[in-house]
Amino acid sequence: MLRLARENPSWGYRRIHGELAALGIKVAASTVWEILQEHGIAPSPERTHTTWATFLRDQAGALLASDFFEVRTLTGARLYVFAVIEHATRRIHILGATAHPTGQWVTQLGRNLLMDLHEAGITAMFLIRDRDAKFTTTFDAVLADAGIQVVATGIRIPRMNSIMERWIQTCRREMLDRTLI
Repeated sequence: MLRLARENPSWGYRRIHGELAALGIKVAASTVWEILQEHGIAPSPERTHTTWATFLRDQAGALLASDFFEVRTLTGARLYVFAVIEHATRRIHILGATAHPTGQWVTQLGRNLLMDLHEAGITAMFLIRDRDAKFTTTFDAVLADAGIQVVATGIRIPRMNSIMERWIQTCRREMLDRTLI
């Protein structure tokens, strides 16, 4: 039982109980739990893969997150603003705004971001972005050439880019809802 637990750190006590039963060893699951506890082995160890929240906490100094948000002007025109946030410092980079964002425009903003980061001495390793069609493979290639790996969020999972999404909500509520543009 202890050997199974040590050789398979991702197995919990129920899995070990099942494996023992398959080998013909009759023992209650609660007994497996007690024996693991006595030997200092957690009965239900943490999963071997890293959770998204743990990844974000561990990599905060090397993480950037980006997104577009929509702004309405006084005349009713719709502008798309491209912003990037540094996870560690929460510093915001507003890279540009336009009524008609194109892949070429976004790629140029990526180059501008790299220049800003270089001037500030910031070494980012990852950029989180959604799967918007405005982010082209050229944009990803520009960042990859600078050593920044692009991490695309899951489809319709804004929580994977929660820090950026939260900043956009705050920007809307505290500034854009109170200002005529």
